[in-house]
Amino acid sequence: MIFLVAISIGVLAGYFVRKNISENKIGQAETLAKEIVDKASKDAETVKKEKLLEAKEEIHKLRSESEREHKERRNDLQKFEKRVVQKEEVIDKKLQSLEQKENTLNQKIKDIAEKEEEIEEIKVKQLEKLESISGITTEKAREVIMDNAEKDVRREMSIMIKDIETKAKEEAEKKAREIIGYAIQKCAADHVAETTVTVVNLPNDEMKGRIIGREGRNIRTLETLTGIDLIIDDTPEAVILSGFDPIRREVARIALEKLISDGRIHPARIEEMVEKAKKEVDNIIKEYGEEAAFETGVHGLHPELIKLLGRLNYRTSYGQNVLKHSIELAHIAGIMAAEIGADIKLAKRAGLLHDIGKAVDHEIEGTHVEIGMDLLRKYKESKEVIHAMSTHHGDYEPQTIEAVLVTAADAISAARPGARRETLEAYIKRLEKLEEIASSYEGVEKSFAIQAGREVRIMVKPEELNDEDIYLLARDITKKIEEELEYPGQIKVSIIRETRAIEYAK
Repeated sequence: MIFLVAISIGVLAGYFVRKNISENKIGQAETLAKEIVDKASKDAETVKKEKLLEAKEEIHKLRSESEREHKERRNDLQKFEKRVVQKEEVIDKKLQSLEQKENTLNQKIKDIAEKEEEIEEIKVKQLEKLESISGITTEKAREVIMDNAEKDVRREMSIMIKDIETKAKEEAEKKAREIIGYAIQKCAADHVAETTVTVVNLPNDEMKGRIIGREGRNIRTLETLTGIDLIIDDTPEAVILSGFDPIRREVARIALEKLISDGRIHPARIEEMVEKAKKEVDNIIKEYGEEAAFETGVHGLHPELIKLLGRLNYRTSYGQNVLKHSIELAHIAGIMAAEIGADIKLAKRAGLLHDIGKAVDHEIEGTHVEIGMDLLRKYKESKEVIHAMSTHHGDYEPQTIEAVLVTAADAISAARPGARRETLEAYIKRLEKLEEIASSYEGVEKSFAIQAGREVRIMVKPEELNDEDIYLLARDITKKIEEELEYPGQIKVSIIRETRAIEYAK
């Protein structure tokens, strides 16, 4: 019995001990589970906040871009509406003036018509009398007179043209060559080739993956903010920036180099660096404009004109840097003005500002000459400067010697060997068109475009054209070339008439 009691007590004691142990383990398990659940909740809350923050940043960026685009479009529309209103006012004034002139002309036409009727009656009577006296008809007499008059006039015109050209060349060519040669020798600007890509070197190829970012997020952000395409290919340790706007390309280059040196590359950092790069480029543009004004000695320019001048450093025309071209033109115009006693400051100022419209011609409608005139009026430049710059492409007739000098200096700077380039296709077409124009006239046997299209040499048939005729032919060909071709500098037209007498002694 004692043994059984002892066993029973042992069993009961073991049961209670195991029960206490199980309850302790369950309590620990419940505590551990609660801690895991709490930690999971906190982690989920953290992830939620991060995603919300990313979403807010994306929304803020999209909203900023939308507001900026809206503001730009609204500014463009306001400028366009202003120009339309101005044009309407000008048209209204012109219409009123035309109506007045039309009324006056109608009255004059009526008076002239009445007088013409009276004259016609008198003329008919006189012709009848002349025909009866002379014995030939009016048509026959007219043909004889016109033929004789045409021969006499053509001969006298050829002789006169020859004499005038000879005298003008003797008096002016030597002096003009001296002035132009002196100006060219004293001034020579650098020339740069037009490019549409920029290469940014990387410290290693691993940086390419960081630039691309998770699912391309970084590269898309950079392309969106700068408007430039990033080309990441197999080129070792290099990224290519491609775009036709050189200012945007420069902003992208500076921003990317800053990001690489900083090491932190993510959308928010990219946006910050792009803004800094834009400010840095604005400062660089201002410095370029100030350097150009200082180098040419042109003072008192409006600050906005200084910035526009700086923008020309990123603008090319046929491969020629427009700012370098403008500086060279200002020097050449100033030197020629000094040689002939013209206004040196006016010539330099107009020369430096002659292509100012090219700084914004991709943003505003119209030719760069018209845009430049509007900009100079807006920033209170003098009428003399505006006129001198407005004539350099022949859109307006030059009224001052400084305007002529600016036009001549523009042609000299553009025609300097190596200053400008053109595609092979356009070059060949220009040569073919030049020979085609020369060969289209009667009496021309052969024509050759030589000296890279700056001279056309024409062989004529001596039995069809005499010495006087070739001067008229040269003037006709020159006028047709000026009307139908576009070319830098000038084209020399040389006509050769050769008569050979050959005999053989036997």
